[in-house]
Amino acid sequence: MKTLLRLAAALAVVIAISLLWVGLGGSHRQGADLSSAAYSSLPAAPAPALRIGRPERLSSSRFISRWTTVRRPTLARSRPSASAPVVTELSTHAPEGTPNALSAIGARTDARSRVWVEVRLPVLPNGTRGWVPRRSLGAYQTLDTRLVVDRSALRATLYRDGKTIFSAPVAVGTSYWPTPAGRFIVRSELTRYASPFYGPVSFGTSARSAVLTDWPAGGFVGIHGTNAPQLVPGRVSHGCVRMRNSDILRLARLLPVGTPLLIR
Repeated sequence: MKTLLRLAAALAVVIAISLLWVGLGGSHRQGADLSSAAYSSLPAAPAPALRIGRPERLSSSRFISRWTTVRRPTLARSRPSASAPVVTELSTHAPEGTPNALSAIGARTDARSRVWVEVRLPVLPNGTRGWVPRRSLGAYQTLDTRLVVDRSALRATLYRDGKTIFSAPVAVGTSYWPTPAGRFIVRSELTRYASPFYGPVSFGTSARSAVLTDWPAGGFVGIHGTNAPQLVPGRVSHGCVRMRNSDILRLARLLPVGTPLLIR
């Protein structure tokens, strides 16, 4: 009799626990259903503020040029190697006090995986090239402009993507102080010269004259306005390229620093 009572009590406990479990399970499922409904009513997450698009291939146009600046003093060498002979030392600033801009021609990696950049150097003889460690240079900049100074025609022409966008007469150096020929870079734009001799705007270039010019620090060739417009066009300067003030102001609106310069 006692055994039957114990079995009955045990069965009652099992049934009670089963009913309780079913109730709890039902409550859990109901809560889960309510939670899902609540979540589905929430607004969508906002779009991320930064979207990184797919990379685009840079233009391979033959009118694109690349330039950079000297980020820290460095040595330019004759080959892309730390043991190659030194061609010249490069400072971070040009004689005018502006960043020292260089035309970047190419790049190469040496045996120790160091990247070297070939640049046109602002030294004599004009046309000298050298190799500079990439870590000593700033970011690359690209342009599609090109300035040509024709010493025979006494004219400067600015091209953008191969099309003429500016042309004006110029004055160049005399036979005693010739404007040098070669490929250079426009490396600065200056608007605060006190002397009216330079006009309202001047551009510093990497072109060097073998004789002293009127440009700051001497020896470099500038492109600037003039207080004697009656001498333009002509062969009257100490090597610099002069323009009438109205023309240099027009050019300043179109000519970015870093533009390749061809003097022929």
